[in-house]
Amino acid sequence: MGTLTRRILFTLSLLLAVDLAVVLTVAALLTPWLAPLRAALARVLPVGSAIAWWVAVVAPSLLAFVWAQLRYTRRQTLAAVDASVVGPEAYPALHDRVQRLCQQADMSVPTLAVAESSVPNSFAVGTFGSATVVVSEGLLSTLDGAALDAVLAHELMHVKNRDATVMTLASFLPALTNGEYGPLDDLLPGFPSRRVVFGAVGLAVAAVLSVRFVDAPVGSLEFALAVAFLFAATVGLGGVLLGVFTAPVVVLARSLSRAREFAADRSAARLTGNPSALVEALERLDDGAAATPERDKRRAYDGVRGLCFLPHGFERSPPDDTFHVETRSHPPTDERIARLRRVEIEL
Repeated sequence: MGTLTRRILFTLSLLLAVDLAVVLTVAALLTPWLAPLRAALARVLPVGSAIAWWVAVVAPSLLAFVWAQLRYTRRQTLAAVDASVVGPEAYPALHDRVQRLCQQADMSVPTLAVAESSVPNSFAVGTFGSATVVVSEGLLSTLDGAALDAVLAHELMHVKNRDATVMTLASFLPALTNGEYGPLDDLLPGFPSRRVVFGAVGLAVAAVLSVRFVDAPVGSLEFALAVAFLFAATVGLGGVLLGVFTAPVVVLARSLSRAREFAADRSAARLTGNPSALVEALERLDDGAAATPERDKRRAYDGVRGLCFLPHGFERSPPDDTFHVETRSHPPTDERIARLRRVEIEL
């Protein structure tokens, strides 16, 4: 087992541990309201109450949470960069390149998407069963030949190494904590007061479930204040704990990001047999990005930090709306090039 594989498995294990902590925290915060469900499960299942709770609620909730993170993050990331899945009929040359590289790498062909952006960049997102490689229109117009093959090979190595899946999973909690993701917002698209509606619905549900344990007449001011306090305390404490759980996820993601970029560079160079092509791509794209004027960061989107080929933004259309990927954990381009030069000597 290689060093990168061990780091990926270690990071994935810790991410799943954090997800389990999140699920357990939510279950603990909702204990007063979920007590009837827990008692009913203990009566139905021929095991103790704690085991029944784990088997019927906690374990499925963890699996659902991980699955939802991967699916939602993939969809949200593609939407954020205006990327659309494309077939061979729309981009035949791109599909031919990727299919040829996948055959060389002995891997399945991932889904391909093209972002409506003039800024040349790319990234890969993945779930446990599939992956999507995203390239911008700017990348396709800037690079061709061996240089374009090298960048595509780099993204395919992220998919093959499975680090794209781990980084996709790692990007969810930080983006949720920063307010960049709003999973419930999709339920009422275009509605200006979505959070108010969801808060009101949640408070109403809490009031109904509170009848069993709030020692006050239903409908009285005392009952309303007790329910409101419990609801606010639960939401507030949940937000604080979410921030606490997010901190180690950020550290894990940044630690893995540097190693995975070096590994993808090295693997792509070996796959194409042409390290200098990837060096050319890094130099051209890095120089081009350095010449790009500063953009307004007020609309920055930081949910996929560490995913891009280079740490530069995707400028969306119209021009005043930007998508920016913060990838402070990326290794310096000069260091990546120096390592590729050593690979070139080895080959």
